[in-house]
Amino acid sequence: MTVRWPMRFGSFISPIHSPDENPNLAIHQDIALIQHMDALGYDEVWMGEHHSTGWEYVGSPEVFLSYAAARTNRIKLGTGVVSLPYHSPYHVAERVTLLDHLSRGRLIFGVGPGALAYDAYQFGLRSDELRPRMEESLDIILALLRGERVTRRTDWFDLRDAKIQLRPYSQPGFEIAVTCTTSPAGPKLAGRHGISMLSLNATQVAGMSTLGNNWEVAEEQAAKHGTSVDRRNWRLVGPMHIAETEEQARRDVRHGLPKWIYYNTKVGTLGLVPESASTSDHYVDALKENAFAVIGTPADAIAQIERLWDLSGGFGAFLFWAHDWANTEATRRSYELFAKYVAPAFQGRIESLRESEEHALRHRAELAPQAAAARLKATEAYAAEKANENQRRVGN
Repeated sequence: MTVRWPMRFGSFISPIHSPDENPNLAIHQDIALIQHMDALGYDEVWMGEHHSTGWEYVGSPEVFLSYAAARTNRIKLGTGVVSLPYHSPYHVAERVTLLDHLSRGRLIFGVGPGALAYDAYQFGLRSDELRPRMEESLDIILALLRGERVTRRTDWFDLRDAKIQLRPYSQPGFEIAVTCTTSPAGPKLAGRHGISMLSLNATQVAGMSTLGNNWEVAEEQAAKHGTSVDRRNWRLVGPMHIAETEEQARRDVRHGLPKWIYYNTKVGTLGLVPESASTSDHYVDALKENAFAVIGTPADAIAQIERLWDLSGGFGAFLFWAHDWANTEATRRSYELFAKYVAPAFQGRIESLRESEEHALRHRAELAPQAAAARLKATEAYAAEKANENQRRVGN
């Protein structure tokens, strides 16, 4: 593969935490992870919105990210995502504009229909109502963010000559991204409005098979509506845990992988491993076999990103799907190894160093003897100088 631009890296935090653990501690551990990423030079982090199941319990990414903004310096902060069907579009526009100001321009506004069917049921909505509502809401939000006055009455919101008072801090505006899975709904919306795409579960078999098609849909819609889309603003999400060796990575994930598998196969609906799998090693084998996750070394992480690049035709950012597979120390080490050995391979930061090393190796046979001769000459000259000084002292 040939990366045509520096790639960005970050983390997509749902978050998924076991209900057996202290939720307050878990939330603050997420903040600590973001601070760790900020110090390591990661580009962005995303926080989700969920309202049910007992495992994903951040109900407002905007509130969470405003707290994170005050405790970080440079990392961009993405709502991952605001579930538009559950909110008045006016209130969403106001909240994200305020977050843009509080973070001083570090906001990425991610939108989606809502991931959990349990959430929709709780709010009295059917799953087939969510995407139409999302599209309707986004139209209004974009108009409000442009500073327009909006009058619109629907069966779930009523706006009368409405305009948000505060203009965004970012000019001409902050980045907006729509989530994509296996359906064409997200790519259609991205192309229509000329906004970014965020492909969740991009490493799942169904997700991988639709990556190229999703981009084709986005480009087709952009051409139809006179907008443009840019692969550099396309993000892919997938889980990883890396260590110095695969054996160490396998040992690390025994801490929490079984709980994560339980949630996603019994409470959630991903169905990532066969029913016969029953141990952590079985789960690792299944996740590696279907290429959903990397549980291994930095070299394995590089290979996964290269594979995704080839399948998709190119994208701009890769995000870890954050998890509690390992304990805090091993998790932080995984992010550190990635920042040290994986990210630079896709950011143009090591090619010149390698070229410089190769240049030195090519000329070593020629230059090393010259350097040795120069050192010998300098040594001999110093010895002669000392001998002359000694002779002068004796003569005096």
